[in-house]
Amino acid sequence: MDTRCARPDVHPGVSSVVSPVVPPAASRTQRPVVTELRLSAFKSHRNASFALGPLTLFRGPSGSGKSSALQAYEVLARLAGGDALGEALSLVDGGPGACVPQQARPDAQGRRGFRIGCTVEGPVGPVRVDVAVQAEPELRIVGERMTGCGRTLLSTALRDPGRRAVEAAWHTAGAVPVTRAPLPDDRLGTALLPLRVAGKTAGQRLVLDAAEQVVVALRAVFACDPRPELMRMPAAAHDGLLRSACDNVAAVLDRTRHECATRHAALVAAVGAGCRVPVDGLGVREAGGGLLQAVLERKSGDGTPLERLGDGELRYLALCLVLMTGPGVLDMDPVGEVLQARQALTVLADDFDRCLDARQARELIALAVRMGERGHVRLVGTVRGTGDGDAPAEGVSVVDLGGEC
Repeated sequence: MDTRCARPDVHPGVSSVVSPVVPPAASRTQRPVVTELRLSAFKSHRNASFALGPLTLFRGPSGSGKSSALQAYEVLARLAGGDALGEALSLVDGGPGACVPQQARPDAQGRRGFRIGCTVEGPVGPVRVDVAVQAEPELRIVGERMTGCGRTLLSTALRDPGRRAVEAAWHTAGAVPVTRAPLPDDRLGTALLPLRVAGKTAGQRLVLDAAEQVVVALRAVFACDPRPELMRMPAAAHDGLLRSACDNVAAVLDRTRHECATRHAALVAAVGAGCRVPVDGLGVREAGGGLLQAVLERKSGDGTPLERLGDGELRYLALCLVLMTGPGVLDMDPVGEVLQARQALTVLADDFDRCLDARQARELIALAVRMGERGHVRLVGTVRGTGDGDAPAEGVSVVDLGGEC
């Protein structure tokens, strides 16, 4: 990744020229991560901005907008991964219309929509991306802006409602200061720039670096919602990429125990800290028909099949597995052209503490803090209740919505 920021030297009566500025060495090795989520107008949120750390928990009662924040984050991640707008919004119950703030009034043409965005820190410095979506009467992206290094690097606008395209302009800083071209109105323009920008000028390289930084950070997202009722079922032996529901956990455990003995031993220790029965190992048994059943192994007596564990123990085990493994064993689309050492996985865990007792929640939070300190794994989750009087654990950033957004 080229890390130069192009800044103009401005003199009266003289055209701007590009002056490359090289960031400090520390920033050149920084993994791109999302450090701020903006919900300018999304569901119950208006003009909301949330800082995100290595471990961020949204706290508040039902209806306070905790899940909405994670949904907006995941929508941005899907758009950065190349999903069309309709595909990215399919995760929202009620569809695109449910994303529009209830109090939003249609304009003279009957149009309503929502606005979301984020800031990504990385080698280029902070890069902001903001997206305006028209949900009614037709679903389309009507505006997008990417800014960084003190300038607008990309902007799009809907000029002709009759065309399924927006007019895009991106920074060039060459003989032509800005390049203009149409882009589809159902895709994130930032994710399309590597296909459209040549990278011949310093300005173009800056645009490409900023776009790459955003895409790398947003694509490295795994939305995790362990489903205990599905985890109790046997899994196909070769189904080794853990899905969001963690229903194929048996096959994944069979794979991880053979891949890295050290990591698997650390996982066994972490799982044992949150389970009622002693855990000396995590194994599998053949269940017939090419299926595997996961088992908690003990030195004395028979192992305990996962189907006999409670919901809390199953969710605890699954979240431990996600936090300690990484993209290589998760059903996600990593940025293949970027080394994993340059990526930071972000786990989205809505209702993070569901079914967990206080001890399990503490152990998981401590594990997430430790993994976050290494810089490889980040966690953004939601927890129930207002938590009045509860002090956050060290290393945990708490966003207390308190019933109001």
